[in-house]
Amino acid sequence: MFPHKNMYEMDSKKPYIVAIIIQVIYTGMFVVLKAAFNQGFNTFIFTFYCQAAATALLLPIAFFRERKNMRSMSFGLLLKLFLCALIGNTCAINLLNLALRFTSATVQSAISNSKPVTIFSLALMLRMEVVNLKSAYGMAKVTGVALCLGGVFLIAFFAGPSLSPVNHHHAIQSGHTSSVPAGHAIWIKGTFLKLLGDMIWSLWITLQAALLKEYPNKMLVTVTQSVFSTAQLFVVAAVAERDISRWKLGLDIRLLAVLYTGFVVAGVCNYLQVWCMEMKGPVFLAMWFPLCFVLTIFCSSFFLGEIVHLGSILGGIVLIGGLYSVLWAKSKETMIESCSEVNPIESAQDEKGQKKPDVHQEDGRGKNEEEAPAYTVEQV
Repeated sequence: MFPHKNMYEMDSKKPYIVAIIIQVIYTGMFVVLKAAFNQGFNTFIFTFYCQAAATALLLPIAFFRERKNMRSMSFGLLLKLFLCALIGNTCAINLLNLALRFTSATVQSAISNSKPVTIFSLALMLRMEVVNLKSAYGMAKVTGVALCLGGVFLIAFFAGPSLSPVNHHHAIQSGHTSSVPAGHAIWIKGTFLKLLGDMIWSLWITLQAALLKEYPNKMLVTVTQSVFSTAQLFVVAAVAERDISRWKLGLDIRLLAVLYTGFVVAGVCNYLQVWCMEMKGPVFLAMWFPLCFVLTIFCSSFFLGEIVHLGSILGGIVLIGGLYSVLWAKSKETMIESCSEVNPIESAQDEKGQKKPDVHQEDGRGKNEEEAPAYTVEQV
């Protein structure tokens, strides 16, 4: 009976559906990549293949759409893009993939909840963010950062009792199922490699935001970095793995990992994230990160037979608490700032309204005040 009402309700639900789809895609990425790395897929070769696939997809589009604007790119800009590609794609992504090889899908998903907090901490060090320790919101931010660090240390140094896999006959065959694959020392190294990778990735996001202000062509900035990083990653992979046979891809989990990450994650998921942030803002999207953690615990246990330790779950919960603490403080401060911007306008309008003479005033003083400006104009 009310088609417009049903369409409005459907449109209002779209951001929530998209946010859930994004977390499902990331869950699949953690599980598929972990399975590929467990089977011996070199992380550096994998990163190169994914970046090469993204470049092959984006370069023809950029050439036909932006070939006239390519001449406007100076040598200084190209040098900055080369450095950004080295920081974001080459260093950060290689570290994150290497960390996944040393730990578990559950750990990687848990520590990913600290990304918004890491970006906030980096902005604080660069004086792009301010914290007032005298306010409750400032204390909530600091508490959130401390909780995230505490969660990382808890994951790294406390394993705790192990939880049995949901499915003992896992669907995806992998080399090992333990969440501590090669000793506690490597587990700790993998945990902090993940944290370091997230920090470098956050630095890349911050630098790229500044770069886009200088040269606001998103397509050329993205594609140029993709081309540079493909060349950089090839050099890194060639140095890390000189056995040509290990570069071959067959119809197995390795090819699935490259296609899934190169097209579904880098293509579909990135588009959905931009759309979701434009509709609801970055805070809304960040609030859904913990869902990926919950889904990864179940999926890695079910598909990979991964043994999840209590320390990873507790650390993930502490990380989520830190994430929500910072997001809550940021959202409250944003509301206060928006209100403070509106109030001066309203106050000015109220003041103007108070100064406006009353047209219904019938005494002689009121008439003289209204007629004075007209008389002055006539005299001039």
